[in-house]
Amino acid sequence: MATVSLHRAERPSPDERGSSTAALVEHPTTRSTPFAPHDGLRDLLPHRPLTRMYHPGDAPGWLVTGYALVREVLTDQRFSARIDLLRGPADQQPQDATAAPGLFSVMGPPEHTWYRRKLVSAFTLRRVREMEPLVERAVTERLDVMESAGGPVDLVESFASPIAFHVIRDLLGMPLERSSVRATTEALLRLDADPEEAGQAWERLLAELREHVRAKHTTPGTDLTSALVADGELSDEEIATMSAMLITGGDDTTANMLALGTYALLAHPAELAWLCENPSAIGTAVEELLRYLTINQFGTTRTALEDVELHGQTIRRGELVTLSLSTANRDPEQFPEPDRLDLGRSGAGHLAFGHGIHHCLGAQLARVELRAGFSGLLERFPGLRLAVAPERVPLRSAAVNYGVHSLLVDW
Repeated sequence: MATVSLHRAERPSPDERGSSTAALVEHPTTRSTPFAPHDGLRDLLPHRPLTRMYHPGDAPGWLVTGYALVREVLTDQRFSARIDLLRGPADQQPQDATAAPGLFSVMGPPEHTWYRRKLVSAFTLRRVREMEPLVERAVTERLDVMESAGGPVDLVESFASPIAFHVIRDLLGMPLERSSVRATTEALLRLDADPEEAGQAWERLLAELREHVRAKHTTPGTDLTSALVADGELSDEEIATMSAMLITGGDDTTANMLALGTYALLAHPAELAWLCENPSAIGTAVEELLRYLTINQFGTTRTALEDVELHGQTIRRGELVTLSLSTANRDPEQFPEPDRLDLGRSGAGHLAFGHGIHHCLGAQLARVELRAGFSGLLERFPGLRLAVAPERVPLRSAAVNYGVHSLLVDW
């Protein structure tokens, strides 16, 4: 995607051509500071929380930045997440894309509801609590490796990525290779990804997962994949696709949040010192980091299924509506002094995991990983510090999920 700044564009939308033109914006991709939303988005909040915006292919639509409006759209069934209707600001799929069986994140009810229910039991609060020892072991193992190696080390490669991968692999009970999964994820989530290469990477992952799913028929375990096979209502293809969705979603997001969150802590020494003095506040601190960073940097897009009146505007049937989660989480009407990282505040109600029927299924598991990861890291290495100048940390800007490519730290 080309780098652009937020600006007014004078290209008319189809229903406006021949009459008057409207002021549309294009979604920006630059950041003046590493922890803020894209340049210009926050400026829209006071006066234009709902504004016209271009989507790929010059498709006219809308951009929503206000917290209340984002929540409203995410709970309104007149807006759909179906892939065949979508063209978000970072989307690469063709306009005639269809959802593969099992890829329920880009489906609407009732298909979305049916598939999601198959996974809910694996992510209940009780089940997530049962996984806490696994998460803590993964964190301890990586801390031991870091301590043995000595600094400086790359926190992404040595800590964040292995922990996220270990947890999702154990959840699914599949002996996958981290290097292979990471390569696939990178190919799929790069903004400049070649559609053909991304498709090939996705198919390679599916082929590996199909083999593992077939094996669960004869050698089941206590993992989620075995449970889905035993359920008997899903095909192997559906299970493989659902597994691929969980892997590419859960692994990449948690790894990036662990690394970027650590970078944010090290860049805010007063907040880091407060957290070290108040380790019991880790739960609150994690919620604030999720709000403050919101790594889903282009938000989520919906399509209006009918004409909808919203904030004094008419969203026409078929128009695209992109919801900027990162900007909504900086709305001062919801979070006072939103541009200040305050680990002692209650970030409850943030939209980093979305909202409504598509709220992130693994949100509670991600919280467990983040709490264990940050707590373990700061307890083991109280002198943790950046091993490079803050401005030299390579930012992962050209991907759907924001983060850092590497984070050299020492202690």
